[in-house]
Amino acid sequence: MPRHIPRRVFLGGAASAVSFLNRNATVAANPVSTPVATKPSGWIDAHVHVWTPDLERYPIDTSRYTAKAMKPASFTPQQLMEECQPSGVGRVVLIQMSFYNTDNSYMLDMIKKHPGIFSGVGIVDHRAADLVTRIKQLAAAGVRGFRISSGGKHASEWLSDPGMASLWETAARSGLNVCPLINPAEFSVINQLCEKYPDTPVVIDHFGRVGISGEILPGELDALCRLARHRNVHVKTSAFYALGKKQPPYKDLLPMLRRVIDAFSPRRLMWASDCPFQVQGKHSYASSIALIRDHLMPLSETDRNLILHDTAERVFFTTV
Repeated sequence: MPRHIPRRVFLGGAASAVSFLNRNATVAANPVSTPVATKPSGWIDAHVHVWTPDLERYPIDTSRYTAKAMKPASFTPQQLMEECQPSGVGRVVLIQMSFYNTDNSYMLDMIKKHPGIFSGVGIVDHRAADLVTRIKQLAAAGVRGFRISSGGKHASEWLSDPGMASLWETAARSGLNVCPLINPAEFSVINQLCEKYPDTPVVIDHFGRVGISGEILPGELDALCRLARHRNVHVKTSAFYALGKKQPPYKDLLPMLRRVIDAFSPRRLMWASDCPFQVQGKHSYASSIALIRDHLMPLSETDRNLILHDTAERVFFTTV
């Protein structure tokens, strides 16, 4: 069973977490134009979901979810910082939570409330008539990417979908990222889209879910690594709790990590926790970052910094 997200003391507890957010908010003007010298220090977590129990102000998509589906019931930026601050994480890429569907309001409000701390990946309806306008509005509010998922349908439909074409083309023109949440069976679709739109930056979530079955299948890992031939494809080394043996300290994932490093280089890899799911039950935030920081050997300090900071900063915290 998922454990309750802790509100216990971490370096001073919740008050310290709030202080951390407020202190950095006074240092950085906004997440995309602040000089590097004045940005918050620390590692960057490239994939976190936040949500609030305030369903009156931030309603969820009740056609798909009920309040009972929100487990935990709350995961706010303050609760997030209780988890990530002790591990030295200073900035976070917020991923729009599916509870809210295409209403990105909560994520946008958190980006605005804590300038310099958060960047965002939003969700849009790629078939909407005002898609391009909406993308520009979200980009102006701090969104640097757009998540796509087949949602149980066939991802092959993306290849002939005019709205998806518009999304990929607009992202390329705007320097924004398309962020596929996919399974290994869909790598061939992403390969074709990357061939069709070679200038579109792509960030694949969670190793493309290689290993979600409990086993790292060589054919699936090979297919992921073949995507490295597309110069604009990046991969998140993330969601360790859900891959392979799914047992901390996750050292069974080290061979896969080394393989993707060889294929993509650290310049196209970024670490992420996938909180709050990474901090449930036997899993912890510290064990996630430790796999890259402490156990991925040999790895130079430069390459470690790329995976834990530099790549995410370049991809999600730079000026469009």
